[in-house]
Amino acid sequence: MEPFKVHVLGCGCALPTLKHSASAQIVEVRGKLFMVDCGEGTQTQLRRSHIRFTGVNTIFISHLHGDHCFGLIGMISTFGLLGRTAPLHIYAPKELKPMLDAQMELFCTGLEYEVIFHEVDTTVCKVIYEDRSLTVKSIPLIHRKPCSGFLFEEKPTLPHIRREMIDAYGIPLSQINNIKNGADWVTDDGDVVPNARLVKPAEPARSYAYCSDTKYMPELHKMISGVSVLYHESTYCSDAKDKAALYNHSTAEEAAMVAKAAGAKKLVLGHFSARYEDENRFLEEAKTVFENTVLASEMNVIEV
Repeated sequence: MEPFKVHVLGCGCALPTLKHSASAQIVEVRGKLFMVDCGEGTQTQLRRSHIRFTGVNTIFISHLHGDHCFGLIGMISTFGLLGRTAPLHIYAPKELKPMLDAQMELFCTGLEYEVIFHEVDTTVCKVIYEDRSLTVKSIPLIHRKPCSGFLFEEKPTLPHIRREMIDAYGIPLSQINNIKNGADWVTDDGDVVPNARLVKPAEPARSYAYCSDTKYMPELHKMISGVSVLYHESTYCSDAKDKAALYNHSTAEEAAMVAKAAGAKKLVLGHFSARYEDENRFLEEAKTVFENTVLASEMNVIEV
C-alpha cells in the first residue's frame, strides 16, 4: 500500500515546556506532505524528523492561538532562504490573512515564491482541498476562537487484477484498465469471464481526522464516522472536567467517547496540559472507554 503516515512534531499545550513542543504535524499521503498547524519551534522539529522542507506545499492552520500558528511566519521566511520557487498554499480561518500579510510585508519581502491563502469557513463541514488521490474536509469545532479540524480521506482505488487470470486468458495489457473499471472478458470462443473472477478488491480507503482544539462535542462523531485514525485533543483529565468546559477543551475520557461513537480504529491523544507530570493518566482514563488508544509524542510516526 502507498504510505499514509502522521509525523507528530509537537503535541503540547499553550504553556511551553521542556517535554513537549507546540502543536504541529506532517500528514504524509502517497508521497505528498501536508503540514497541520505550525506552532513555535516547528522548523526545528521538522529538522529532527528528517522531513525535507521542500516537500511541504500545503499548510493547514486550525485556529489563531499562538501554540498553533506562531511558527508560520518563520517557516515562510525559511522557505525563502532555501530558494523556494514553488507556491505555498495556506488554509486557515479568514482572520489570519491580514496579520499574515502584515508580517510578510515586514519580514518576507523579496520572496521568489507565491503564498496563496485559502479561507476556511470554520462553521461548515465541506471539502476544502482535493487532488487525484485525496480530499481534505473542514470539521467545525467549538473553541474560544473560530476553529476547524481537518479530515484527510483517501479516494478509493481500483481493484487489483489477478495476474494468473491475465496469463490464463491471454488478456492484453491494453484491456487491464477496462477490467479494473468493471469490464468482463470475452474469450475467443465467446465465453464471458465475469469481472469478479478477474479482480480482487482494492485495499479499503484510509482516513485521518485531526481534532484540536475543541470542547467535547457529542455530535462530532457524525462528521468522522468510520475514521481510521483520530487525533483528538485531551488537554485535561476528568479531575479538571470543569476547567475543560470553561476553556472549551476536552478530557481524555471525552476524546475516547468521540472515538468510540465514530467507530474509529485508533485514537491518538495530544495537546496535554503542562499541569500533568504523569501523562499515563490520560491513557488509562481513555482506555476505560476506548481500548485502542495511544499517546502522541514528538517524533512519533503513526501509520494510518
